[in-house]
Amino acid sequence: MLQLQRMRRLAGANCLLRRHSTTWRSSTKNASFSEVLQLEDKKLTGVVFPLQGLEKYLASNVNTASFRTFNPGLDDIHRAEALFKPSGRHTIDYFSSAVRMDHAPQLSQPEGHTKKMNFFKVGKYFTLVDMPGYGYRAPQDFADMVEAYLQERQNLKRTFLLVDSLVGFQKADHIAIEMLEEFGIPYVFVLTKIDKAPKGLLIKNVLEIQDFAEKHTQGCFPQLFPVSSIEYSGIHLLRCFIAHVTGNLPMMNS
Repeated sequence: MLQLQRMRRLAGANCLLRRHSTTWRSSTKNASFSEVLQLEDKKLTGVVFPLQGLEKYLASNVNTASFRTFNPGLDDIHRAEALFKPSGRHTIDYFSSAVRMDHAPQLSQPEGHTKKMNFFKVGKYFTLVDMPGYGYRAPQDFADMVEAYLQERQNLKRTFLLVDSLVGFQKADHIAIEMLEEFGIPYVFVLTKIDKAPKGLLIKNVLEIQDFAEKHTQGCFPQLFPVSSIEYSGIHLLRCFIAHVTGNLPMMNS
């Protein structure tokens, strides 16, 4: 069973998790991959592969090989979507809290307000763990809670470190990176809120993070995952990556 860490809140990410979320009943733009497949090629690339969508804005000498480290086919991404769609036999729901069992997580809280680890079972396939933010709103016992979990959880598959695209790396991010590197825990950078960042700032932060990952990390996956929970850009690709690293989606094109 996967224990998937998220060390900052992903704004709107409860659309991936909540069984009874209104997101499933609404016509959220690009939420269904079947709808995305109807888009024209340029628009589809921007929604499904945000990094590749940024290439046209980059100088010709910029190395973008890492943009395609994880490069599944559209069929693979479509198959992965099924894991994140609840049905009668496949539930995606709150499972337990690391602090107390009788308190369900309040997913509508502003990001950074999670004060404990909340566990969500994705059917019989894996478990997602939503961890407290590690910034100025972190709970007092954050270090003890998180470090012990990361070091002791033997079935941990991947840690996802969320970085705000509007601000880029902060001091707290570097502290978290140092901890993950010290523990030898494989992790991934997820760049959030890309719909809100001006194009120039977004490109600047993408290139800085990719460069940092290449030159200064050992356990970081070489590809950054930019996402928008509003426009669904990058969400389908990230889901596919999660399905793949948990062993639930062998790549058809690999």
